[in-house]
Amino acid sequence: MKFLPDVAMFNEIRQMNIRQLFYQCLNFAMVVSSALMIWKGMMVVTGSDSPVVVVLSGSMEPAFYRGDLLLLTNDLEDPVRVGDITVFKVEGREIPIVHRVIKVHEKSSDDTKILTKGDNNQVDDRGLYAPGQLWLSRSDVVGRTKGLLPYVGMVTIIMNDYPKLKYAVLAFLGLFVLLHKEN
Repeated sequence: MKFLPDVAMFNEIRQMNIRQLFYQCLNFAMVVSSALMIWKGMMVVTGSDSPVVVVLSGSMEPAFYRGDLLLLTNDLEDPVRVGDITVFKVEGREIPIVHRVIKVHEKSSDDTKILTKGDNNQVDDRGLYAPGQLWLSRSDVVGRTKGLLPYVGMVTIIMNDYPKLKYAVLAFLGLFVLLHKEN
């Protein structure tokens, strides 16, 4: 493996034969695929495209604080009610919003209109919805909050605020998996 720079941390890789290196790369691929399978499994169990979200702002204080990790479910058979804390996506916005339902107009199970508001906000969310949209529909709802892990999501916020740190951590973890030999 003469293509690697002459740095001490690569000595472990240089001492591996091709079979060992392939085995380490396969281990790394298994770790990544296991994480994806767990995520997909959670999606199936919860019925939500995003079974876990991080609170990014203080709009829901004191119920949730910035950095709280929320566990979601999205049972379409269970109607949305006033007081439910929903996570919804609005057309034109990439990041989902976590707010409480303050009004529901339900003509039928297929025709439900929902109005939300952050607990710490003075006005409802109509200003956050897509232009011309006054109500959310059931299809806008990603899920409803069923669990909370306080401040666990701060790791995600820090990683997004400092992208170089995120890449350094990912590189470190990747190197660790590749360099760590099982006995």
